[in-house]
Amino acid sequence: MITAPNHVPERLALLATSAVDPFLTEELLRGEQVHGGIDLAKVVDSLPEDDARWLVEPIRSLVDDAMFEFRADRTRADAWLAPRLHATLRLTRREAADKRLWNHIALAVAPDYVAWRHVSVPTEKKPERRIAAERFRGPADRQCFSRLWWAAELFRNGSDYKPVEVACGNQDLIHSVLKKELIDHRPTAQALIRLLQSGLVTTGREIDGLSVAINAAGATLVYDVLAQDEPRDPTCLREWIAIAEAGSAPPVARHELPDGPDEEPVPEESVARLTSYFADLFETAPVRGRKSTD
Repeated sequence: MITAPNHVPERLALLATSAVDPFLTEELLRGEQVHGGIDLAKVVDSLPEDDARWLVEPIRSLVDDAMFEFRADRTRADAWLAPRLHATLRLTRREAADKRLWNHIALAVAPDYVAWRHVSVPTEKKPERRIAAERFRGPADRQCFSRLWWAAELFRNGSDYKPVEVACGNQDLIHSVLKKELIDHRPTAQALIRLLQSGLVTTGREIDGLSVAINAAGATLVYDVLAQDEPRDPTCLREWIAIAEAGSAPPVARHELPDGPDEEPVPEESVARLTSYFADLFETAPVRGRKSTD
């Protein structure tokens, strides 16, 4: 397996998608050899140097620890890394929507982690180990690091990252639900976590079917009326980010969850109401392969 580039930058930067392809070599996509890093550094756009958030070392340290801790089961790294990446890389949603930042992290900072986490398992039909290019510069729900950051952002319950661990412990939930705008409704996100924890919904087919049913029902039923949420105070997020900008945020703990922005949690009544409603929806959800009870 490849190692980190010879040249890892000290600060994050922005790498345009149009500049990515020359570095997505066959050797990299086969997990054999990574670029040196020097040439890539010549085609990035710098971020403000007075902002401590853009230091690379905290992110590099996290991925190194993840690769060591989960070397026996790499899929488990998602649930561990997602909340810690979010708490380390404190971004506004507008900043997180910039694909150039994630391109840079994946190709300049930690391409070895992308290869370690997403290299395919050889099979008889496909004996060659390979990493999909979208893991380096793909959409938000597929790119290696953006998928984890957004999962943490959408599934955290105020400052509590415990629901993020549950969400990221189920690959099907991230793949099926993260791309749907409906998940931005916080009670919906927490209700899905409750259904996973209860064991009512477990398999990929069940999650897909429930997602279809939730979106179909949402066309005629406004969930923020059925299950109201607390208005979000942007001050909490600004203060949380400002601590990181000043370089005052401590390194995230490895053996316990960090704290997110000090926002109000989702009202329990709303989560309970939607959990019950979604459980009823699931009874008639279009789950492929499920036998009819009629």
